[in-house]
Amino acid sequence: MKKDEIQNLIKDIVEKTKVKLNSISITEDGPQNMWVSVEVSEPHFFVSSEGEGLHALNHLVHRIIESKLSKIAPKSDLGKAPQAGLGIIIDVNGFQKKHVENIRAIAHMMGERARYFKSSIEVNPMSAFERRIVHEFLSSAIDLKTESTGTGNTRRVVIKYVGGI
Repeated sequence: MKKDEIQNLIKDIVEKTKVKLNSISITEDGPQNMWVSVEVSEPHFFVSSEGEGLHALNHLVHRIIESKLSKIAPKSDLGKAPQAGLGIIIDVNGFQKKHVENIRAIAHMMGERARYFKSSIEVNPMSAFERRIVHEFLSSAIDLKTESTGTGNTRRVVIKYVGGI
């Protein structure tokens, strides 16, 4: 989907909630990520309960984009629809940006801990979105390797020291 189509989709969904939309802008955040900043008059509808409404908005937009892409592009050999919409992150009044910055700070701190102790460090259980942030943040570190382990609500990132510096 094109940027303007994504912007209009999000605008339509937010306006259907009866929350006044002040502005919406899209910024590229790397080759696969698109950051959609939405400013609304009443952000508490989206960010209360630890951002449950914002997570629902992100989920809804991802599913709509996947549905539209699956109609355009055929399924892959594995029978899965394209997942290009998963790189879109919707933020309401800066809530998501603060959350991502906190996760990156944790990843940095745990990465430094793995280097200092020259061992593997397990991070507390995280959602798939949060684990992805950690993996992407530490992907350029040549002396660290990350992998996810566990299942369900106990799935976590393990940061492994592999040497090199």
